Amino acid sequence: MEESAPLIESLISPGLIICYALFAIVVIASIGMPVVYAIKHPAGLLKALIGVVGLVVLFGVSYAMSGSEVSAKAVAMGVDASSSRMIGAGMITFYIILAASVVLAIYSLVKDIITG
Repeated sequence: MEESAPLIESLISPGLIICYALFAIVVIASIGMPVVYAIKHPAGLLKALIGVVGLVVLFGVSYAMSGSEVSAKAVAMGVDASSSRMIGAGMITFYIILAASVVLAIYSLVKDIITG
């Protein structure tokens, strides 16, 4: 079995190189194609920019609302006040987005029921 190890390695190594190359091509295409589309259709880019700005504002509000209290257990895990505040801001942002999505889903269902 040990004698066939170089043969197996010589067969697997080119396959891995091909897989890595294909993965690199896919990553470049998945990043590049939306950029090309955004350049060709700037109105869509403006809508996306409005969404990103909205998320940043929402996170800013969440950061302002979050506290910086740290429990003894959190301190033992290496969490300081600023980390606690960032964690709280992330959680508040998540909760707000979750609540908004649930409300919008219910609104959509009710609207579809009413309009028939």
